[in-house]
This record gives sequence, structure tokens and C-alpha cells, in this order.
Amino acid sequence: QVQLVESGGGLVQPGGSLRLSCVASGITLSLNAMGWYRQAPGKGRELVAEFTRGGRPNYADSVKGRFTISRDNAKNTVYLQMNSLKPEDTAVYYCNKKDALDRDYWGQGTQVTVSS
Repeated sequence: QVQLVESGGGLVQPGGSLRLSCVASGITLSLNAMGWYRQAPGKGRELVAEFTRGGRPNYADSVKGRFTISRDNAKNTVYLQMNSLKPEDTAVYYCNKKDALDRDYWGQGTQVTVSS
């Protein structure tokens, strides 16, 4: 069973930065096919950034050049560095992992609020 625990959300002013962390545990865990989604009030959940099954980073167009996904294999942790934050980045951010059968596992979510 995969378990994902996020941290690092909070309130930040426009133009500010935050770093989210997701610690993963489970059987034969790989940090590929793992990433971040977000859900704003009244909207569906959308991909923000991920490591594909091949290990390549992939970003939503809305965050390219501002967000960076990275990982520490020794710590089983995936990070999302968010710079130049905008009010439209306000959402609950969820860590996601897909297993070999393409089943989704989710963390509990962490709130990011960008507001002056």
C-alpha cells in the first residue's frame, strides 16, 4: 500500500515562493509516475507537475518557468518548488502516485493560498 504525506503549504503574497514536500512509502516504491495535482474551489483536479514513468519532468503550461519538480530518492521524497506565485495558484495541492497497474494513490492535500 502506497502512502503519501504532503507538507509545506501556507499563505504567501503574490510573487512569493513555497516548497511542497511529499514523502512516499510503500512496496517496491519508485519515484517515477509521481507528481503534483491541484484543485481550486469549484474546479476539477488538474495536473501541475509530474515525473513520467520514464522519469522525465512534465509541467502544466500554466506553471512552466515558475514551478520545478525535483526528488530525493534516498528520502523517498518529491518536491515542488513554486516561485512567482499568483493568486490563481491558490488551491489544495495533492501528491499523486500511479502504480504499475495505473492505479492512483493520493495524499491528504495541502492548502496553498496566494493573497496580499
